[in-house]
Amino acid sequence: MAETEPARPDGATGVLVLADGKTIWGRGFGAEGAAVGEVCFNTAMTGYQEVMTDPSYAGQIVTFTFPHIGNVGANMEDVEAINPHALGCIVREDVTDPSNFRSTQRFDAWLRGQGRIGLSGIDTRALTRAIRIHGAPNAVIAHAADGMFDLDALHAQAQAWPGLEGMDLARDVSATQSYRWDDGLWTLGQGYAAHAANPDGPHVVAIDYGLKRNILRNLVAAGARVTVVPATASYDEVMAHRPDGVFLSNGPGDPAATGLYAVPVIRELLAIGKPIFGICLGHQLLGLAVGATTSKMHQGHRGANHPVRRTSDGKVEITSMNHGFAVDADTLPANAEATHVSLFDGSLAGLRLTDRPAFSVQYHPEASPGPQDSHYLFEQFVAQLKTAA
Repeated sequence: MAETEPARPDGATGVLVLADGKTIWGRGFGAEGAAVGEVCFNTAMTGYQEVMTDPSYAGQIVTFTFPHIGNVGANMEDVEAINPHALGCIVREDVTDPSNFRSTQRFDAWLRGQGRIGLSGIDTRALTRAIRIHGAPNAVIAHAADGMFDLDALHAQAQAWPGLEGMDLARDVSATQSYRWDDGLWTLGQGYAAHAANPDGPHVVAIDYGLKRNILRNLVAAGARVTVVPATASYDEVMAHRPDGVFLSNGPGDPAATGLYAVPVIRELLAIGKPIFGICLGHQLLGLAVGATTSKMHQGHRGANHPVRRTSDGKVEITSMNHGFAVDADTLPANAEATHVSLFDGSLAGLRLTDRPAFSVQYHPEASPGPQDSHYLFEQFVAQLKTAA
């Protein structure tokens, strides 16, 4: 450990130990225990329950830049998967009693019930700045009610963790078997539309690399029937469902690692001209399938306020993003063109093939930050399938 490590402050029941030995003390909440992963930051002001349950956050500890997290409580509807996938969260202020008519429990109680660790009392501005300057670090987040920690052991655990580069996490968060999905979008006072899929609509097979439920709801709302298959589904297993089109989902980890088994399937689908729509990791896998390369970003893009410019008409969409890897635009082949570009750093935010009915975006159009700037993508995809049918 570093020689200048401060002693544990009075009342500290939580700690973040970085791989470089830096120790950041705070107040633990949620579940007790320890978890190791990559520390990232998210700039959204709300939606913390959706963030914690987004499978794309597997292997990550989320620092929320907005200081008041937990003030609208938690409920059973605002989740993107059955279980949380983010390892823990770091916040500035202590979680307060909720003030929202939809809340059914406190956020800290929800975290505790889900086995996830929280850490409050942290200077999240300083931590975010450190991530922006030095990149996303590996660390251990820990919570113990008695405030007793073996810092040397936590430091060793943080140092030993290999990091997300080269790590395939899609297998860990994907469905293990195929299933049908037919729920639609949420409305106030009614909840999610049950059994809303059009039985005569085009059939979309969604390959689950760690998908968010609201993606499926938007496909249904656009008029599709949806079948979900595991990340490791073969070309024959996908085609056995007789899809009109294939959706490539978001997910965690390094796309190059997941691509070892996903890219050959996507290439076979492209070879027969099957319409394809990809989001986030699905976008990266489509890029790899056509010969582009991906790389790990310095800090990644995570938040609900990312402006993206459409190259077709110059219009700007306000988007939600969550990714630490990106497709290198300079490596796109001649039959692929950029359709969307991040206005934060100029990175590739969307592509389409000029000789195949396939397109993808790096951001999350289902997350509604605009609030619905990007819903047209689902309608565009399903309309394409209806025309081809």
